[in-house]
Amino acid sequence: MNRFGSMLAAVALALAVTGAAHARQDDIDINRLTSSLDQLANDPTLGHYALSEQARARDAITQLAQAGRRERPQALYLAERRVDLAKAAAQLQDAQIKLNQLDREHDQILLANSQREAEMARLELARQRLQNQLAQEEAARLQQQGQEYSQAAEQARADAERANKLAAAQSKVARAARREAALAAQAAKALRAQMESGDTTPTSAPVKKQKPAKKHRDQH
Repeated sequence: MNRFGSMLAAVALALAVTGAAHARQDDIDINRLTSSLDQLANDPTLGHYALSEQARARDAITQLAQAGRRERPQALYLAERRVDLAKAAAQLQDAQIKLNQLDREHDQILLANSQREAEMARLELARQRLQNQLAQEEAARLQQQGQEYSQAAEQARADAERANKLAAAQSKVARAARREAALAAQAAKALRAQMESGDTTPTSAPVKKQKPAKKHRDQH
């Protein structure tokens, strides 16, 4: 082999080495992006979000694998941005869904609070009604009791008045009985005195009426 041939062989070897290096770099980028996209697709939370963006990112990786040396930088940049966009879109959808869920839970909490407040208001109204009813019943009972007390007091006054009248009548009868007893005692005493003195002349009121007649007989 001459010197020119040796140079051609060296250039060919250099090109082959350079091409292999570029091929290895291409494989590293493609594998990195594919692995990142697969990780997103297999994520149990984010994998079922942003499916259209994931499909575009996978197409961009395919275009990167098919791009030539001159188109490769642009294809690599586009594939990386597509993968990043797919991740961001999936995270955004997950956040929106969680936010919507929180909003629904918040609405449910507000609804539950409103229902509890309405139930508390209903119970309070029922309590006030029951309290008013009990107060009315108590007032009616006290009024009835007052009427009964008033009637009892009136009856007691009437009974006391009758008792006073009866006591007055009994006192009058007793006084009369005492006077009669005193008169009877005086009469008995006078009778005993006459019997002891042997004078049978009655000392009652008729004897006093006969004294003028005895004086008249003495004058004759």
